[in-house]
Amino acid sequence: MINKISKRGFTLIELLVVLGIIAVLAAIVIVALNPARQFAQARNTQRASNVRTLLDATQQRMADNRGVWDTTCGSATVSLPTSATDIGSDTGLIDLESCLVPTYISTMVFDPSTGDAADTDYQIVQDANGRLTVSAPGAELGDAISVTR
Repeated sequence: MINKISKRGFTLIELLVVLGIIAVLAAIVIVALNPARQFAQARNTQRASNVRTLLDATQQRMADNRGVWDTTCGSATVSLPTSATDIGSDTGLIDLESCLVPTYISTMVFDPSTGDAADTDYQIVQDANGRLTVSAPGAELGDAISVTR
């Protein structure tokens, strides 16, 4: 007598293996396409570009004045700080807009997340050797965005 065994479905082991493979693939896709991280990286890229723009514009203005920062900006007097100071038009901040716009940059740049014209959320400092540093202290993902020349 021959026994006919009919197999009508999947075993428990086969189902668990398939579910395990699907879970691993889903985890890989979610990590690779993490939108919050992608947006944070895009904002950091914008911050890095803005920092270079501010530094380039400041140095171009200095080059036009034979390597010296001319403190006369329109009707205001603006000196470069010797300690890290926020850039903006609020009280206590250094207002570079009247010195740089529109001759060196078309509009004032500011942090894509929290900056505005009153406080760009970027900082500038000139050390004792005359080197300028512009930084973005609000960088995300643990990045440090700072350029010194």
